[in-house]
Amino acid sequence: MKLLKSAVVATTLALSLGSFSTTAVAVCLGMACMYNKLTPIEGIEATVGQVTEALEAIQVRNSGGAAGSDKDSDDVIISNIKNALKLSKEINANDKLDRNRNRANDYLKKARVAVQDGDLIKATEQLKEAEKRFSDLKGMIDLTQADRASQQTHMLNRILDTHDSAAGVR
Repeated sequence: MKLLKSAVVATTLALSLGSFSTTAVAVCLGMACMYNKLTPIEGIEATVGQVTEALEAIQVRNSGGAAGSDKDSDDVIISNIKNALKLSKEINANDKLDRNRNRANDYLKKARVAVQDGDLIKATEQLKEAEKRFSDLKGMIDLTQADRASQQTHMLNRILDTHDSAAGVR
């Protein structure tokens, strides 16, 4: 009876642990749960949109149309930059794109520091450069898709032992 009770407890424990782990895997696969709610192109467009909003907020403040203190308008600009930094985490296609995304993020961080220091001219320059660099990321995604297609074709030609004169040509 004691042996039977131990076997039932062990089986129940094993089944319950197994059911929890498969449920957790179905719901979330590691770090993919935190991000990747947008495609890379959507992430780029959303990030550029936030950078554009920050630039518009700087223009409103410079024109004197801000209703409130300079501190309030600085907070709006900084929150736009922070939102752009958060959205940029969605841009994840490959290592090359990630490196260039990090470089563009550096301009956003420099712009945030410039706004905190009160230098809106420098912040505008940094935001324009960040906007340009994020926009350039779209071309890198297209290039990587073409690279993948040419690599797959080349691999298939090697497997099938066929010759393709266009293999490796871009």
